Amino acid sequence: MFVFACAGCGATLTTPLSQVALPVHAHQKYGNGIQLPVLMESGTFAVDPEPWGPPWRRWEEIDPDEAVARGVYAPVYALSDGAPGAIVMAPGDTRGTLLIPEKGGGYCCGLDGADGPNMACEACGLPVASRIDDCSLWQAVWLAPNAVRRRPVDDADAAPLSWAELMAEGKGTPPFEPIATWGSRVGSNRWWSWSPQWEAAAGRALAHLLAASEGRSVTVPDGLIEEVFQRALDALLPAGPPARRAVLAGPGLPAPDADAGILLVPDHPQTGETWTPANPAASAYSVPLPFGVWLWLVFPEPYLPVPASGGMPDGVLRDDLPAPRPRHRFRADPGAFRHTLVRLPAVRSPWLREILENLTQHMRAGYF
Repeated sequence: MFVFACAGCGATLTTPLSQVALPVHAHQKYGNGIQLPVLMESGTFAVDPEPWGPPWRRWEEIDPDEAVARGVYAPVYALSDGAPGAIVMAPGDTRGTLLIPEKGGGYCCGLDGADGPNMACEACGLPVASRIDDCSLWQAVWLAPNAVRRRPVDDADAAPLSWAELMAEGKGTPPFEPIATWGSRVGSNRWWSWSPQWEAAAGRALAHLLAASEGRSVTVPDGLIEEVFQRALDALLPAGPPARRAVLAGPGLPAPDADAGILLVPDHPQTGETWTPANPAASAYSVPLPFGVWLWLVFPEPYLPVPASGGMPDGVLRDDLPAPRPRHRFRADPGAFRHTLVRLPAVRSPWLREILENLTQHMRAGYF
């Protein structure tokens, strides 16, 4: 556990926090005027290894060798020149801070941090963080890495959960959820949609699937995973054999077949480590999925805990109505797709670069 303190005066700025992996959807912009919840669970923080936020430099101002050194292999609109290592946490876990009124970038429905740090240390006035709560953005506080210091608060070094413990915990991420516009009352102007987290996860995974395809068609198993990926794969890749087969693999599942060239595997939610099989095939490409999304794909029926009073008798089925389904087909998040694909060396291939350059048309077609 750690607390973060002001680098200027040493004042404590957070409650005790434990580190987890940075969510795939951390920088997602979802829809228009949408009310998104808090990004991080209370009591946790994550670190973004890449620079993010102002100042920004347009792609035309960046030397290609510099971009490659930063792990970017295709043009982007702009790259951040901010300090890497920003720390993200839930807004309710901050302490001893004040908003800076003149740094109120955004103000469509809230703050977006476009003007730089908009929170200051209450004790000394040093700008230390950016509060994000504008519409279509995940609510969070991003601590500036050069303005805070991390301090341990106990000597216990809690080990992350094992894969077996994560499976026993069974904490999946539902694929559908109610979405609301900013400022709408409970029950008004809400609709059931695909989860923004699923769309971001699929955007990242689809970039890896295309890179793993080597320009050939790719098939995924039937069911929910087919609904999420197959339509976009069929549209973006050439038809016909020989197809590459992608399968789900991970803790608790049988070893994948030898002819499965692509493995859809989970990321550890605490460490960010990608699961690897005990005896990985040399040619198999591992495509990462957030653990909660992967778990739901493996076990698509949600885990239903026993009722609060008494237990469900053997042989009796629940009569709960299923969650309403979205009205539209699944679409991967284009921002997560682009962010991932430009950071894969495979994007240098002309056919992948063409997909990237035509992303707007693919969005209009409803694949993103």
